[in-house]
Amino acid sequence: MPFTPEQQQSLLAQKGVGKTVLQRLQQMGLDDTAKLAAADVDDILQQGAALTGSTCWKNSPQAKAAIVAAVEWAKTQS
Repeated sequence: MPFTPEQQQSLLAQKGVGKTVLQRLQQMGLDDTAKLAAADVDDILQQGAALTGSTCWKNSPQAKAAIVAAVEWAKTQS
């Protein structure tokens, strides 16, 4: 089930997670807590780089921190 509006707001409140990160997760099909909680951070970063055509998703410590925060958040929601 896709994130509820409340879950979206909660996820956006996580450090480093903004609307663009949320949008990319949704584009990758990681749009519910169970899928996101089960996802591998490095795989998400790789997919993000492929989606954007930019290596910054793979190489940026900020991007990695945001994805780690999102996955950890999802684990607390399940």
